[in-house]
Amino acid sequence: MSKTIIIGACGQIGTELVLELRRKYGNENVVAADVRTDCPEILSNGPYVKMDILDRESVRNYIIENNVKTVYLLAALLSATAEKNPDFAWRLNMEGLFTILDLAKEKYIDKIFWPSSIAVFGPSTPRINTPQCTVTEPTTIYGISKLAGERWCEYYNKNFGVDVRSIRYPGLISYTSLPGGGTTDYAVDIFYQAKVKGEYVSFLDKDSALPMMFMEDAIRGTIELMDAPSSSLKVHAAYNLSGCSFTPAQIAEEIKKHIPSFRISYAPDFRQAIADSWPGSIDDSAARGDWGWKEKFGLSEMVKVMLDNVNVELLKN
Repeated sequence: MSKTIIIGACGQIGTELVLELRRKYGNENVVAADVRTDCPEILSNGPYVKMDILDRESVRNYIIENNVKTVYLLAALLSATAEKNPDFAWRLNMEGLFTILDLAKEKYIDKIFWPSSIAVFGPSTPRINTPQCTVTEPTTIYGISKLAGERWCEYYNKNFGVDVRSIRYPGLISYTSLPGGGTTDYAVDIFYQAKVKGEYVSFLDKDSALPMMFMEDAIRGTIELMDAPSSSLKVHAAYNLSGCSFTPAQIAEEIKKHIPSFRISYAPDFRQAIADSWPGSIDDSAARGDWGWKEKFGLSEMVKVMLDNVNVELLKN
C-alpha cells in the first residue's frame, strides 16, 4: 500500500496532522519525518524517520524506495524566527519545496500539501476581509518565501500537472505543542502563562487584530482540501482560510471569564511591525464555495477548550 509522509512532523501543525491522518489511514501507512533524531513520544504509535529536507538526495531516495505517494511538506522556518536568519530561512522554505515538486513532476508522488500563510500579504493589502485575489507585497522573508512558493506551486500545476494543494493559514492555536516562533503565537503562549503565572506580557499591541483558527479546524480543513476532487478546485496557488479574528485584548477578556484574576500588559516588540503588515480579517469564500469549508470554533469555544486542555508540564521539557 502507498504511504503518506509528513515532513516537519514535530511542529505545531505536523504533530496533530500525523495523529489525525493515522486515525484515518492506519498508523503504519502514515510516516512522521523531522530533523529531530528522536521520535517524540506522542508520535511513537507509527513510523518515524529522521529527515533533513535540505538533504535532497536522501529525501528523494526515501520517498521513491518506500512508495510514498502523498507528501505534506511542513518543514519551514516561521515568521519571527526567519527574520533572525533570513538566508537559512529562504533555503529551508524554498529548496525543500522544489525537491518535492520535482518528485511529483517525475510521477513519483501523486499529491502534495504545502502550507502557505497570511504572511504573503503586506501593508498594501486590504486589511479587512482580505480577498482571495489581491495585492501581495510581503515585508518579511517568511512571507516572501511563501509568496514565491505559491507561484511555483501554481506553475508546476499548470505546466506539469502536479497536484499540489495549499492553504494560507492564519494564526493557529493548539494545546498539544508549544509555540513555534510565529508572530501569532502569542495566542498560544497566553494560555500557558494564564495558568502558570496568572498574567501575560503581550508582544503585540492590545488592538492588533489578526485572523486566527483553532487547530482542530485547521487539521480538518487541510484534510478536507486534500480529499476534495481536483475538478472542484479553482485555486492552484493557496486558498484563503479563516476561523475568527480577535485582538490580544479580546482574547484576554475571554480568558478572564474563566480566570477572573488574569492580567495582561503590553510590550510590543519587532513582531508588532510584522503583525501590522498582515490582514485583520480574511475572506475565505473561495474555500467555502470550492470544497465546502466551514469553521466550527469561534473565540469563546476555543478559549474554553484551550484552558481545559493546555498542559503546563510542556514548559518544563
